[in-house]
Amino acid sequence: MLSNRSEAAYQSVDWSRIDDVLLDMDGTLLDRHFDNFFFEEELPRRYAAKHALTFEAARDCLMAMYRSVEGELAWTDLHYWSERVDIDVVAMHRELDHMIGFLPDAEEFLSSLRRLGKRVTILTNAHRAGVEVKTAKTGLDRHVDRIVDAFEVGWLKMRSEYWPTCRQLVGFDPARALYIDDDEQCLAAAEDFGIGRIFHRSRSSSQASAVPSVRFTSIEHFHAILPG
Repeated sequence: MLSNRSEAAYQSVDWSRIDDVLLDMDGTLLDRHFDNFFFEEELPRRYAAKHALTFEAARDCLMAMYRSVEGELAWTDLHYWSERVDIDVVAMHRELDHMIGFLPDAEEFLSSLRRLGKRVTILTNAHRAGVEVKTAKTGLDRHVDRIVDAFEVGWLKMRSEYWPTCRQLVGFDPARALYIDDDEQCLAAAEDFGIGRIFHRSRSSSQASAVPSVRFTSIEHFHAILPG
């Protein structure tokens, strides 16, 4: 549901002033249910079995591990996690790839951006090995001009250091760029850098309710910002 303030913001999107559309991958285009299930349920189950722990103890242990490197490249580095937990996390991604998919309106939105003639770049914190599994399953790479993972940039998107390097790699004008992400920390860093239009994707998982941002204009469905 849109607030009046949000409706006004959508109506003010002037696509003639947008050259580059920068899109997050997981939770914005692809259903975050896969990642939530993988890291919060399935990996703890396998870690518990490997180390003779209860599921709760294993999950608590892994959550503490995740938090210990949050904001660093290791946070999303699948090879790092394979070594740290002694489980082949990349192989698990392939095994469970039947759970990987687009959010309901994502493919239609990408097609609309093509018709509008916009350059579309995926900016993801995900590790390249995970990106390869997800693009092989979904064909996401065929819908966009480029996919830039955080390891190519050298920083995660919530870091201020990310954006100047990303701009050099992609070659966009921040003032004529539109960026959508479900992570408010990433949006805040982009806003500080001067990205012209920013939207928060409020429903990142098909299995969860929308959670609007208190800071950024939220969209649950992409059609809200498309002309017509």
